Amino acid sequence: MSTDPEVRPEAPPSTPKHPAEKGVSGRDWIGFMSMVVGMFMAILDIQIVSSSLSEIQAGISAGSDEVAWVQTAYLIAEVIMIPLSGWLARLLSTRTLFLASCVTFTLMSAACAFAWDINSMILFRGLQGFLGGAMIPTVFATSFILFPKRMQAGVGVLMGLTATMAPTLGPTIGGYLTQSLTWHWLFLINVLPGIIVTVLVYLFVKAEKPHWEMLKGFDLWGILLVAGFLGCLEYVLEEGNRNDWFQDDAIFWSAVVSAVCFVAMLVRELTYSHPVVDLRAFKNRNFLLGCTFSFILGIGLYGSTYVVPLYLGEVLHYDSLEIGLTMMVTGGFQFMSAPVAGTLIKKIDARLMLGMGLALFGGGLYLNSDLTSNWGYWDLFLPQAVRGSALMLCFIPINQLALGMLPAHEVQNASGLYNLMRNLGGAIGLAVINTAITDRTKLHELRLAERITDARAVVTEQFQALTDRFDGQFATNAEAAARAVISQRLELQALVLTFQDVLLLMASVFLVALLLMPFMKKVTPGGAGADAAH
Repeated sequence: MSTDPEVRPEAPPSTPKHPAEKGVSGRDWIGFMSMVVGMFMAILDIQIVSSSLSEIQAGISAGSDEVAWVQTAYLIAEVIMIPLSGWLARLLSTRTLFLASCVTFTLMSAACAFAWDINSMILFRGLQGFLGGAMIPTVFATSFILFPKRMQAGVGVLMGLTATMAPTLGPTIGGYLTQSLTWHWLFLINVLPGIIVTVLVYLFVKAEKPHWEMLKGFDLWGILLVAGFLGCLEYVLEEGNRNDWFQDDAIFWSAVVSAVCFVAMLVRELTYSHPVVDLRAFKNRNFLLGCTFSFILGIGLYGSTYVVPLYLGEVLHYDSLEIGLTMMVTGGFQFMSAPVAGTLIKKIDARLMLGMGLALFGGGLYLNSDLTSNWGYWDLFLPQAVRGSALMLCFIPINQLALGMLPAHEVQNASGLYNLMRNLGGAIGLAVINTAITDRTKLHELRLAERITDARAVVTEQFQALTDRFDGQFATNAEAAARAVISQRLELQALVLTFQDVLLLMASVFLVALLLMPFMKKVTPGGAGADAAH
């Protein structure tokens, strides 16, 4: 790795010229845009069921503790596939892997719509996530391999919009479909686009030669260890808070298996001659730090699209359509900021742009942390607008800084690891957030209860006023009704204070992330891929 402060745009003489320097045809654009639509569907499906789990639960007669697996099964399966996708793309070819992924994703989407019980739904969702998971890193890798350096900034805007808009819009689209039609359309919505994408990719994406020789020395143990590590880790993160973490035997032993598989995977993949997941990309400092920033962005992206709708539903009692309209502010400002971000990445140091994005996103979370139980649409507007404007300022430079120093033959594998880190950031972030919500709510309820005593005049006055209001309505139970109202107000205020704490916690993560900026190396604006130096 070079010690120069700036990466040289020229490739060494022994490095072949980037093939995309010959130009990108209209045929290439149609094929690539079709792949982007497929990636959008795969990312959208991570969150699309989150606002409609109760309707799905009723539709397939599932228990409240079982229906969460409709989302968990998808996440576990997808997170296992993502790091394996680089090896599979080299083995089968990028087009073949994407086609196989898109076809099976579409079929499993239709199967989910016709699931007859919770077991069939979990099976189909798991297959949908696993088979569709390869589309995301495959498209990222293609964007760096297909397009020349001069086009990387514009393509980065497109990729950023797709990867960040999909989880933002997921709960909104899901809630709208469920209210307007039925929950089945959460999955049927993928079928027609899936067919169109499959046909267009088959017709317009150039066929590559598969490398079947990679099956020699097939790294079966590597695949099993990756699956054991990520699958068990995702299970622990998804189920831990619901099952009291390590007090539950299944959670405890899953954590043990994940830790053992992780250590064994490191040893195997760093020493085996043909690893299924090549971890050596992490030797590149920019890629390592870029993955760290991708992890942090995952915390903010998935965390904010979970906490804010939860606040809107639990505190303000918004329905799914009202939540969607409120959350659309973030998506709207994200869309409007895309051209600005595309211009900035060409003009200024990507590290400066990333620092601006991190500061803005953290600032938006901080502004949100001042929420109360009386906030409305316009109180939420500014924090949402700031966060939406910041997303593209984060995502585009992270792509450039992380993948822009890697040669083309490493991009496919590195893209899988890079996308995995964003998903892990979201998973770990949500686990921490849910645990914080549980613990802080209990703490705030206890502290508030300690202040509600007869010794305080305001408490006595409120209690008497409520008792007088309910007297005659509830006969002899007026005092009990007054106590119930005070208890509900206490719980609501404790929940508001908890959401404030969680949003401040997320904001602090982005503040700490700024401390890592001086360690990033500069990448020439628009530079990426094949002819970037180490």
